[in-house]
Parts: sequence; C-alpha cells; structure tokens
Amino acid sequence: MTDETTDPPIEERGYIAGLTVVDIGDYRISRGMTRRPKSGCRHIRVVYDDKERRIWCSDCEHDVEPFDAFVTLAGFIDGVYKNLNKRAKALKEAEAFQVRSIAAQQIDKAWRKRSTVPGCPHCGQGLFPEDFKNGIKTTLGRDYAEAQRNRKKTT
Repeated sequence: MTDETTDPPIEERGYIAGLTVVDIGDYRISRGMTRRPKSGCRHIRVVYDDKERRIWCSDCEHDVEPFDAFVTLAGFIDGVYKNLNKRAKALKEAEAFQVRSIAAQQIDKAWRKRSTVPGCPHCGQGLFPEDFKNGIKTTLGRDYAEAQRNRKKTT
C-alpha cells in the first residue's frame, strides 16, 4: 500500500530480448524499470502492522514489499539453520575426540596403579605399558576391526 503521489512512476523501456508488453483486452502489462533511486538499506529491521496490513523498514522508514520481506526472512532462517548444522557437526567431532581423550586418560590412570594393569575388553589379557613403549606394531582399519568384533558377537 504505497502512496501513489510520492512513488515515482515506472518507465517503460525498450528491451531487446524477452517479453516487453502484453495486451489482455483492456489491460496492458509492460515491463519497465522504476525511477526510484536504489536504497542502500537492506531492510533488516522490518515492522508489520495487522490493521494497515503494511510492512515497513524501521531503519529507512520505506515500505517493504511482502515478497522482499519474505526473502529476507527466509535468508535469515537459512543462515541460522546452516550455522546450527555447522555447530552440531563441530560438537560431534569434539565428542568423538573427547571419547579418545577419556579412553587415554583411563588407560593412563590404570597403568599408574602398581599392583594392577588394565585388561583387554575382548580377550581379557593384560595390557602392559611395556607392550607399547616401542610404538604400536600392528594397526587395523576401523571398519575391519568393527566387522571382526561384530562377527565375534554373533558367533
């Protein structure tokens, strides 16, 4: 609902390509460009009024088209959604790292005791620090190790 006295008219332009004028009986629809100067305001702080059914920007005090307000809102929600997904992914990675860190702390705590050593959770054999002092001689792929563990559970 804009005031027709203050809004400059739209000028018809001679476009080279695309639809320029459509005549439908008494109606004539033409493609044009406004003479209204382009505003630098992005209309981030919009206000709406139920009674006037009007949306305007509280920064520049111009009316905002409902479609433009919707696009701004959709863009904001999309940005928030992407930020939440990024934070959830970072949190998941931090939790995975924390599990490894907690496991290392638990093994170290068990090795500090002089009378006991931690046992392997699968075979029950003792794990001594001396077994790892020269490094880890054998490593398995995680997928392969999980498949082996699952096979032992089912048999």
